[in-house]
Amino acid sequence: MDITPRGAGHAPPPGPPTHPERVRLYDEAFAADPARTYTRLREYGDAVPVELAPGVPATLIIGYEAALEVLRDPVTFPKDPRRWQRDVPQDCPVLPLMMYRPNCMYTDDPVHTRLRRAVTRALDHIDSSALREHVGGIAEELIAGFGAAGEADLLADFARPLPLLLFNRLLGCPPALNERLARGYQGIFDGVAAEKANAELTEGVAELIALKRRRPGPDLTSKLLADPAELSDEEALHQVLLLMGAGAEPEQNLIANGVHLLLTSAEMADDVWGGSLLIEDALDELLWSDPPIANFGFTYPRQDVKFRGTILPAHQPVVIGFSAANADPRTMAGARVGNRAHLAWGAGPHLCPAKRPALLIATVAIEKLLDGLPGLTPAFPGGEATWRPGPFHRALTALPVRFSPVTAGPRRHGDLSGV
Repeated sequence: MDITPRGAGHAPPPGPPTHPERVRLYDEAFAADPARTYTRLREYGDAVPVELAPGVPATLIIGYEAALEVLRDPVTFPKDPRRWQRDVPQDCPVLPLMMYRPNCMYTDDPVHTRLRRAVTRALDHIDSSALREHVGGIAEELIAGFGAAGEADLLADFARPLPLLLFNRLLGCPPALNERLARGYQGIFDGVAAEKANAELTEGVAELIALKRRRPGPDLTSKLLADPAELSDEEALHQVLLLMGAGAEPEQNLIANGVHLLLTSAEMADDVWGGSLLIEDALDELLWSDPPIANFGFTYPRQDVKFRGTILPAHQPVVIGFSAANADPRTMAGARVGNRAHLAWGAGPHLCPAKRPALLIATVAIEKLLDGLPGLTPAFPGGEATWRPGPFHRALTALPVRFSPVTAGPRRHGDLSGV
């Protein structure tokens, strides 16, 4: 099938090589400066060959319009990976994050619509005002834990635990179980002991589902189990895994990367402190430039597809480069402040259903940090941040800061089960 777009300006320019060497998205060189890699790859067109892990080839879509075209065409670009994963070793580090799961991310219609509606209905029970209050309370309590020291690692001490504490209660998850699941998610995003991490995740959420079958409550897990879609235990397990995945690793990176942006961009910080730029708008700038999920949106064509001058092999992953597409110079004319046309939440039928609460959580968390830590400045060894290797995320290894010590007592965040 030839789905080359109508109109001029999108085909690869004549002359450059048509088969660049596959770029390894999992090594430290790529993590240190992905923008440089994307710029170099643009001479080859909108779809370029990459490697997600040793021996795992894929095609990365780096053009904005090209990404939209793929995301909006689930018929040509289905989400089901089962044919692909037949030939992937069980110990492949990216398999747990890419393998088939009966959830609304890895299924196609009509199953996708049924599962997505159940997730959306559960999320609709979240009250924004209550969520804002509870996030603020957790943030204040965390700040009180390290505020007197005058220094902290805001990734380990704040950005990582805050969404875990929140989703612990939103999902009705016991604290000890939630910590196990958080370790599992970091393992599969980093591709470190991923097979073991995936097993830990699956076992942990199965325990949670069994608990909520016995003792339902006002939490999101119980809402899913009581949904008119009548989810099986396996289906409920994988929707909860999806919600936890979105609420753990990506959310912590959204918070940490947002703080990093404000600490390293004097112009952005001045605008926020001066009141001319809202935290929400600063986060939209981040979602253009450094989205916490940089490469994702997997799809697996059922047959070879000629796409903008490139053959996409049947059953080989096609990955959306959200960060690269956002930076496409053909779409970057004009200001981005207040512009929410970035692709950080995806697009099309698989647009992230949790973007509203996710953005609210990050906004309130960053507001509390700026209000609660006077004189906040970065304290990176050598003056530069370092980034965790991995093909899918944009994630700091640490976020060390200094500030004037504070001794205010914490405000208790109370019970979140009814948020």
